[in-house]
Order: sequence, then structure tokens, then C-alpha cells
Amino acid sequence: QVHLVESGGGLVQAGGSLRLSCGASGSIFSINDMGWYRQAPGKQRELVASITRGGSTDYAEAVKGRFIISRENAKKTVDLQMNSLKPEDTAIYYCTADIRTNVVLAVSTRYWGQGTQVTVSS
Repeated sequence: QVHLVESGGGLVQAGGSLRLSCGASGSIFSINDMGWYRQAPGKQRELVASITRGGSTDYAEAVKGRFIISRENAKKTVDLQMNSLKPEDTAIYYCTADIRTNVVLAVSTRYWGQGTQVTVSS
């Protein structure tokens, strides 16, 4: 089994910062892409940022220049540094990881964390 556990959510004023962290554990052979999604009330889940095993990153337009995604492959962790937060960033944030668990089969499965609430007050 594989588990992703997030931490670091909370309540912050507009303009403030938060750092989300996510760690993967379990029967993991390798981890490919990792990322963060978010879902605001009444809206669809959307990609916030992603990072490849080699460190290439991609960001949603709404967070470019404000959020930074990073990972430590040896620790199986991915972080999201969120700066200049806005009320519209309020959402549940989910960590994802594309994980290969089988040594023989080169197949990855996307796993999701349980989500962590981020609330930005105006």
C-alpha cells in the first residue's frame, strides 16, 4: 500500500504565506511526477503545480510567480510554497504522486493525499 500525507494548511490573511508539505510512504519502487491540485467550494478540482522527477515544473496561470513547487526524491516529499496569497486561493489542496510499485512492470498509478484546507481571509 501507498500513502500520501499532507501537512501545512491553515488560515492566513491575504498577502501572507503558507508552505504545504506531502510525504509518500509504503511499497514504492519509484516516483515519477508529483503535484498539487486544489478544489474550491462549488468548483472543479484543478492542477496548481507539478514537478517531474528531474525537477521540471509547471504552474497554473493563476499561481505563477507566487507559488513554488519543490521535491526531495530521496525523502519522497513534495512541497508547495505559497506566497502573496489571495482569497481566491482558498481551497482544499491535494498532493499527488505517480508511483510505480512493481519492480517488473513499468506502470505508474496516481495516488492522492487526503487534502488539507487552506483559507485566505481578506
